[in-house]
Amino acid sequence: MKAEALNYSTAFINRNYRIKVSGIDNEGNKIHKLVGVSGAINLIGVEMLNKFLGRAINCMDDVCVCKLRRGIKFLFYAK
Repeated sequence: MKAEALNYSTAFINRNYRIKVSGIDNEGNKIHKLVGVSGAINLIGVEMLNKFLGRAINCMDDVCVCKLRRGIKFLFYAK
């Protein structure tokens, strides 16, 4: 089994983006807070975080919104 790794370092992500999460987590609790890289990995996993980071880096706006079907919304605010 191959272990997943982030495509970007946590220092790069935290230096360039603020990550806000809104919606309902796996336990059914409402969340609306800023999270770091480890908090985002706990919510969606490494593979989805890599996908969302690619979108955020290619996005030219100040905010990149990424939504999941299960009701979680990630907002990547560029610094």
